Amino acid sequence: MKILVVGGSGLLGQHVLDELRKRGHETTAIARAAREGVDRTLDVSKASHDELREALDGHDGVVFAGGMDDRAVGRGPVEPRLRAGNVAPVAALLRAAREAGCTRAAVLGSYYTYFDRVHPEWGLAAKHPYVRSRQEQARVARETAGPGLPVAVIEVPFVFGVAEDRVPQWSVPIVKWVRSNTPLFAPAGGTAATSARGVGVATVDALEQASGADIPVAEENLQWTDMFARLAAAAGRPRRVRPMPSWPVRGAFKLGGFLNGLTGKQPGLTVRHMDGLLLRELYLEPFRRATVDDAIRETAVAR
Repeated sequence: MKILVVGGSGLLGQHVLDELRKRGHETTAIARAAREGVDRTLDVSKASHDELREALDGHDGVVFAGGMDDRAVGRGPVEPRLRAGNVAPVAALLRAAREAGCTRAAVLGSYYTYFDRVHPEWGLAAKHPYVRSRQEQARVARETAGPGLPVAVIEVPFVFGVAEDRVPQWSVPIVKWVRSNTPLFAPAGGTAATSARGVGVATVDALEQASGADIPVAEENLQWTDMFARLAAAAGRPRRVRPMPSWPVRGAFKLGGFLNGLTGKQPGLTVRHMDGLLLRELYLEPFRRATVDDAIRETAVAR
């Protein structure tokens, strides 16, 4: 196959490219800025239909590994910015891919859409603009692609690992914290986790199978206490992570939501409802049995 990867300079995009090449497929890496390993500089969110169509000519499939993540914060409504980053470029890209005769596609999304699907009573999409944008992204992608172009949605949880100078952005303040002399505390709850390489493996599997499924990806399920302890050990500062009751966490999120309201800031994940995410066990059935210890070590020593 010949696959075009949008966001090919990012953490996940680089691992998708590596896995494709490892299996003998041809690749084209597209990114907004020129850097080593990028075959073509193009901002998909601003590109014309003709530019996208020309970029896709001769390719069997396409991967969208770009977009805006849940840390999007700014003044005023965040929803239009999330739609511009996650929905509009995917629709334009898959419209061009369909016309170019592509036979497979994959979009890297979020595991929050999985939990909203299986636990509608949690109301995640209603509470969080980011989750709504990922839901809309998947729906619009498939409507645009049509029945002849299956689109797999890779539902990505917390990711560990590195790719050149890229690290998971969520990990930056956490690693700084576990390296410090500050005592470590963690509330109840936890998350599914995977390595960046695991995302690459799952994405290429989906492309080779021409899958049109929603594919939640996990290699391990980690309690917060376990995650922080393993990061601290990997960073050379091993110590006990003490359990924290839920009430101060809930209070901090309520206060954060109030302060955001005063300043006019709106994040992708609504702060006052974050306890409904972080105090739950957001666990997935692993798609392959593997430890993320190596990826945790990479993340902890990358800076």
